[in-house]
Amino acid sequence: MSRFSKIFPNVKKPLIAMAHVPPLPGTPLYDAAKGVQGLIDHVKRDTEELLKAGFDAILFCNEGDRPYQLNAGLEASAVMTRVVTECKPTDIPFGVDFLWDEQCAMAIAVGSSAYFMREVITGTWESDMGLWTPDAATLLRNRRNFGRDDLAIFANITPEFASSIGQRTPAQMAKSTVVSSLPDVILVSGPMAGSQPDVKTVADVREAVEKEIPVLLNTGARSTTIKEFFKHADGCIVGSDLKRDGYTWNEVDPERAKRFIDAARSA
Repeated sequence: MSRFSKIFPNVKKPLIAMAHVPPLPGTPLYDAAKGVQGLIDHVKRDTEELLKAGFDAILFCNEGDRPYQLNAGLEASAVMTRVVTECKPTDIPFGVDFLWDEQCAMAIAVGSSAYFMREVITGTWESDMGLWTPDAATLLRNRRNFGRDDLAIFANITPEFASSIGQRTPAQMAKSTVVSSLPDVILVSGPMAGSQPDVKTVADVREAVEKEIPVLLNTGARSTTIKEFFKHADGCIVGSDLKRDGYTWNEVDPERAKRFIDAARSA
């Protein structure tokens, strides 16, 4: 049985909700007055609302740490691990993402006993953060050295705020990544957080990748369009559509979260 199937053994199309962590200490937008406890209180509140709505898993991410770093500091890793550990659900799986340091994400996932992690692990990208080349080889070796062979890796092949310096299509990159870098899941994103990719891109990636590898919609999932994406995607990760006014940086809106669940379950 695959790592993904072990995490979601009885779920046809998993609905994974984002728990966005406000800016961490040391970042430009960090709220020192509220401190680390303020981060925990915010994330706990959002996580509780997502659990009430009925999502299948929670994904914790340092969404507030703009501008993002490719090499995270120790303070970010330490505080993010504390936030996730104190806010993680006990009844459903959870994962970790760290924008945009895959090795840091792995460390936080191990430290918090996460079920899965999300990151860009392959390619070279021209990005808002500069030239970006993640290292899948080191990442998977670290997973082995940490003794966490059960930790699933969700690989984003079309990262936000970036474009590949090569000429391959997303479908070509997905097919190659599965062979070269051994991800457990392929993720397809739009150009920014909350933005949708083309439905055809998701369809092309799904067709290119062997059926044993799930393909998930990574950004832009909305209650109004999820039915169309679920003709091709094997599940989704959703964040912005669940927030007050659909704005990424706001808190979770219980009514929007329930609306999304209802639309996705009936898709």
